[in-house]
Amino acid sequence: MDNDNTFDENEEKNPEEGFNPDNSPADDNADVAKISPLKGMYRTWFLDYASYVILERAVPHINDGLKPVQRRILHAMRRMDDGRFNKVANIIGFTMQFHPHGDASIGDALVQLGQKELLIDTQGNWGNIFTGDSSAAPRYIEARLTKFAHEVIFNPKTTLWKPTYDGRNKEPITLPVKFPLLLAQGVEGIAVGLASKILPHNFNELIDASIHYLKDEPFELYPDFPTGGVADVSRYNDGIRGGAVKVRAKISKLDAKTLIVSDIPFGKTTTTLIESILKAVEKGKIKIKKIDDNTALNVEIMIHLPGGTSPDKTIDALYAFTDCEVSISPNSCLIKENKPCFIGVTEILKTNTDNTVHLLTRELEIRKDELEEAWHASSLERIFIENKIYQRIEECETFEAIIQTIDHGLKPFTSQLRRDVTRDDIIKLTEIKIKRISRYDANKADEILIALEEEMEQVEYHLQNIIPYSIDYYKRLKKQFGSKFPRKTEIRNLENIEASKVVVKNEKLYINREEGFVGTALRKDEYVCECSDIDDIIIFYKDGRYVITKVQDKAFVGNNVIHLAIFKRNDNRTIYNLAYRDGKHGATYVKRFAVTGITRDKEYNVTKGTDGSEVLYFSANPNGEAEIIKVTLRPRPRIRNLIFEYNMGDLAVKGRNAQGNILSKNEVNKIVLKRKGESTLGGRKIWYEPEVLRLNADGRGTYLGEFHNEDSIIVVTKDGHFYQTNFDLSNHYEDNILVIEKFHSETVWSAVYFDADQNYYYIKRFQAEPGNKPQRFIGDHPKSRLVRLTKVDYPRLEIRFGGDDKNREKEIVEVAEFINVKGFKAKGKRLTTFQVSKINELEPIVKPEVVRNETTDEEPPSTSHDNNQEEDENDGQMSIF
Repeated sequence: MDNDNTFDENEEKNPEEGFNPDNSPADDNADVAKISPLKGMYRTWFLDYASYVILERAVPHINDGLKPVQRRILHAMRRMDDGRFNKVANIIGFTMQFHPHGDASIGDALVQLGQKELLIDTQGNWGNIFTGDSSAAPRYIEARLTKFAHEVIFNPKTTLWKPTYDGRNKEPITLPVKFPLLLAQGVEGIAVGLASKILPHNFNELIDASIHYLKDEPFELYPDFPTGGVADVSRYNDGIRGGAVKVRAKISKLDAKTLIVSDIPFGKTTTTLIESILKAVEKGKIKIKKIDDNTALNVEIMIHLPGGTSPDKTIDALYAFTDCEVSISPNSCLIKENKPCFIGVTEILKTNTDNTVHLLTRELEIRKDELEEAWHASSLERIFIENKIYQRIEECETFEAIIQTIDHGLKPFTSQLRRDVTRDDIIKLTEIKIKRISRYDANKADEILIALEEEMEQVEYHLQNIIPYSIDYYKRLKKQFGSKFPRKTEIRNLENIEASKVVVKNEKLYINREEGFVGTALRKDEYVCECSDIDDIIIFYKDGRYVITKVQDKAFVGNNVIHLAIFKRNDNRTIYNLAYRDGKHGATYVKRFAVTGITRDKEYNVTKGTDGSEVLYFSANPNGEAEIIKVTLRPRPRIRNLIFEYNMGDLAVKGRNAQGNILSKNEVNKIVLKRKGESTLGGRKIWYEPEVLRLNADGRGTYLGEFHNEDSIIVVTKDGHFYQTNFDLSNHYEDNILVIEKFHSETVWSAVYFDADQNYYYIKRFQAEPGNKPQRFIGDHPKSRLVRLTKVDYPRLEIRFGGDDKNREKEIVEVAEFINVKGFKAKGKRLTTFQVSKINELEPIVKPEVVRNETTDEEPPSTSHDNNQEEDENDGQMSIF
């Protein structure tokens, strides 16, 4: 480039100067053309472009809640409206005279408006917001405005107009919307340098909020999504940027192996949701057998689980690893006073409500002016005809003479009018036809005037009481249209799901102690435990160091590892018992501590950090158990007791940085476990999950109670056995369980069974005896069967007879009076010798003084249990026949 054409940054330029293609040198022979700087062009052109996109394309206006393309579509549909459906292709073509950006943008915006089912009635295939299927071509589908749209959106008398882009027509600056339409529909738009995302809200709740605002009462607004689901709005922040809404799909259990998704999060489709689930399955986060999408009018995704998979845990995993749970960040940006601004939904509703009151006021004022003009015209017509002023103009030769004659004739009667008579008023009188004058009815004219005056009084009353009038207007809208818009999204506080607790254990962890490697790829080395690829592991070393790091395929951790396990953050029940020597020749300390939170890959130390310190005893206890250890000292003069025992339960659980208590100042030779102790953390709450037949401490399934070390669980099976187990979470139970609960030795069980030896029904009362071995309490015959089992204190039975004895009256048995409590091996007492049809349990008459003797945090036990839980339709009790 020549030097003459280069741009000097130091040269003063007009900052507003842009490129003008029509600029030409004053002298055609000039050697140097005028050059516009790129910096100046960028400043003006980009600002113009950004302003246009923000104001005219992407961001809605606060007055009517519409983007320009939506406003133009509705205006075009109002112009075309004749009550019938119009082809969408025709609507698009008609809208193009108002919208300068082509048919594609109009068609997309029209389909989105139609899918919201508020302003547009649709006919044909308009797509599916649940599956993401697109609509049919515009030539195949039809649309028209809804009654609601006619009611609240259009009024040419209160609409402000502007020329269209080509100057051939007029379009509304904003539509006179008398409803918080922006909050009802929601909006999402991306402009230049900013974006808008306002979530949809419930129709009825918006009306209620407007009424509360007009009554000067407090109100709250929360989103309501067309796709339903469950939402946590605790961080909604009034829709302003910085807030967030957590939205979950609704997932229910059809049976132990099938889950059903019935609602999906806003912004997702069944296709994207299933894809996210399949990705989680491929990564090993979730175990799923197959997925069926049965979505049609409503969402129905069936998720089939493999055997042994916990449905509750899978539901949590779906929320943690898939699009079944999403976080939506609102950003309430809109156009106000011709510029973008960020205001919350509360302020938006107040502004919309104030605008509605203003529009209703303007409509009343316009109606008042129309009524006054009608009254004035009717009054003039009556004066003109009743006083036969029209006869005076017969001899007038010019139009001006006619005007003057009528004006002169009306002057004696102007006191009866509410305003002066204008020339236009007189001209209208000259246009009255003779036929109308000849048929003039004074009584009918008086009735018209009285009706006009009554309506004027009513309008004036409404103007003086505009707030009650506006409230009645909102109530009328809710009564007329509110039933079509029930709330679809359930508002609930949602707990945070820790991914590490619900992820499938898809890997195995190994350690090579000699070379100092840990990882999931060391398949030939020492197996540690099952894990997932998102777990953390905690590693303790002989010198007292420990570190927490991510699970990897292969990672160097060094030698002298004494403990390696999966780390659970915020786990207060896993307690580490430790004895360490301080330095090479220092005293030996003991301590108990928990590790709940830590910085990953940072090295910590559980000793005092003195060089030469060494861990002499270490144990990890998942339920806070303490041990009794046996300590052996090195022989030295004057030491009497070289061997002694120490109870770790005497130590309080403290922080990992605590020094600990002195175990011995003498040199320790070795420390070994003497006896396992009890938990020092109190009881542990245990649940039983019937779908996977396992215990858990995570709140899934049936709550069994709070367990201490000496407590146990009693299991009663459907084939008439009982046995006790501990509450270890690794226990696995059979699928024939009738009762599983916390064992109480004083509980009296009442059992009705059919004895196959005697072919009669027997009843017995007994207390279960402790023991891990299954004990049969209905006799030894393999065909004997349990009919009913209950543990109420004073049970009552109803015996209904069948066969040859079916006409016999039913018999009531008070069990506590009928038989005493005996051992579980006793045969019991025969109920009857007649043929039995059914035995039902009735509500007891005698109530015990103490219902139970259990801790207050346990749920009350059920009064009866049965095999197939068939309900008797007469008495509502449970029967297993």
